[in-house]
Amino acid sequence: MTPSSHPPPRTRLFRGWFVVAGAFAVTLVGFSSAYTFSAFLESLQRDFGASRGSVSLVFSLAGFLYFGLGVVSGPLADRWGARRLAVAGMVLVGLGLAAAGQARSLNQVCLAYGLGVGLGVGASYVPVLGAVQRWFVKRRGFASGMAVSGIGVGTLVMPPLASLLIEALGWRHAYLALGVLAVVVGAGMALLIEDDPRHRGLGPDGDPPQPQAPSAVPAGSTLRDAIRSRRFAGLYAACLISSFGLFVPFVHLVPYALDHGLPPGSAVLLLGAIGIGSTAGRFFLGGLADRLGRQLALPLMSAGMALSLVVWAVSSGFWGLAAFAFAYGAFYGGFVALLPALVMDCFGGRSIGAILGVLYTSVAFGTLVGPSAAGFAFDLSRSYMLPILASIGANLVAAGVLVAMSKARTGARPGPQGTVGNEPTHAQRP
Repeated sequence: MTPSSHPPPRTRLFRGWFVVAGAFAVTLVGFSSAYTFSAFLESLQRDFGASRGSVSLVFSLAGFLYFGLGVVSGPLADRWGARRLAVAGMVLVGLGLAAAGQARSLNQVCLAYGLGVGLGVGASYVPVLGAVQRWFVKRRGFASGMAVSGIGVGTLVMPPLASLLIEALGWRHAYLALGVLAVVVGAGMALLIEDDPRHRGLGPDGDPPQPQAPSAVPAGSTLRDAIRSRRFAGLYAACLISSFGLFVPFVHLVPYALDHGLPPGSAVLLLGAIGIGSTAGRFFLGGLADRLGRQLALPLMSAGMALSLVVWAVSSGFWGLAAFAFAYGAFYGGFVALLPALVMDCFGGRSIGAILGVLYTSVAFGTLVGPSAAGFAFDLSRSYMLPILASIGANLVAAGVLVAMSKARTGARPGPQGTVGNEPTHAQRP
């Protein structure tokens, strides 16, 4: 008798949720290391005598790398497994933060932080998201939302922690402390990542695999077929356009609040409000979209981000900015949670890591340009109004592209096993 011929009885807690927990920790450590940057911006600007646009380039480089490298880490995860890449990525994040604390120039900070955090998150993010998709079908949106809710929790917890560490230890030792935390928590929890429920004698959602049931790694489109489809082109265009403004609040909301007279403690709390909203959006909007249909829910997330940015444009006090931060975080969190699940719906699991990796290069280019351009725009005009308005327009255009994509009939070509990757699964239908 072998485990594959007689699968074990279903346990109380499905192993897939341990995979989700590992992905949660990886996204928490990786992205919170990036999103605490706003708490360090004023210290870096003061100590190195740099402009706001120049300091913002540090974040933009890291963002470009951690989204752009998915095109490499995704296929590597399909071949080597997500766990190895996730552990290596978390170690790189820790080393990058520690090295940034030793930097003696802004260029050295850019290299240490940009390369360390950028390469580390880039090596781990797409692989762990791809792994989670394979463990679930019926609750894929909810599971994906839980996995990436680590980003929201990290945005809630880590910026205030970073602010306290900066106040108590100085920004250099604060980076060292965060680096140690990244290695201990991130690399340790990454060991929970597993690629394939079949290795445990299970099917997706913990159901016993049956001869007539689909494989735990479902057939679907190859990378080549996927990127030649109209549906992928629509997703890529929408993500590229949206991402020009997607991360502007993460870098510039705290400086904006300080410019309007808010005390540093209150300003940093605004990032926490984004984190609270983001966590709520990932949990509740991801699960809701499983019932309503993810193809229609995703453009609603972009439209919601645009509407919330209007609140930022007309607010200067704490409560108005906090309302913006929570609403923006919720729709941003929903967007991030739904995107990989929708990709799985459209193209199947055969090359999910590679497809996600190519798709996230769109976000990489937008992240490289958006936050730094907003900083330079402020340096020239002493106002954030133009970047905010540009972000509103970008999200509205992205929502329109996603709506048009959802109505497209032509998608990925059939794979060799006869499946059409962009046909909706039962989990996608309302």
